[in-house]
Amino acid sequence: VNVGCVPKKVMWNAAVHAEFIHDHADYGFETPSVKFNWRTIKEKRDAYVRRLNEIYENNVKKARIDIIRGYGKFTADPQPTIEVDGKKYTAPHILIATGGRPAVPPDSEIPGASLGITSDGFFDLEELPRRSVIVGAGYIAVEIAGILSTLGSKSSLLIRQDMVV
Repeated sequence: VNVGCVPKKVMWNAAVHAEFIHDHADYGFETPSVKFNWRTIKEKRDAYVRRLNEIYENNVKKARIDIIRGYGKFTADPQPTIEVDGKKYTAPHILIATGGRPAVPPDSEIPGASLGITSDGFFDLEELPRRSVIVGAGYIAVEIAGILSTLGSKSSLLIRQDMVV
């Protein structure tokens, strides 16, 4: 919800609108001086995600589900038990939602790696970059390259390929 499907779809829809505007003249529409404002879509997208988070959290509370945030691990106790930040919790059903964080290699391993951002960082961008290079060819990389390119960033997609000599 925060840095995946939902905000990506908002950005994808912005790019779809840009593509439609690009084609308007072919359908007889005059659209002089249409400008795109990255900050506006970022603010509206982030507000939408915050509203969704509030809705989801309220629904969890209404269902009388406890949310316990912290570092958790299963224990060796006979009943299903987890320990979170030193406190034990036992329940018939336990869900540990681990989330995930991308790993950025050190510059010693890949020179210049610290100069880049992860796909999560895409949603932190305060302005549309004039140029962008996306490393990888998974669906997220291809979607982000398409969004950035359509909205006006000169984008390149780098794909690893073994070379036969």
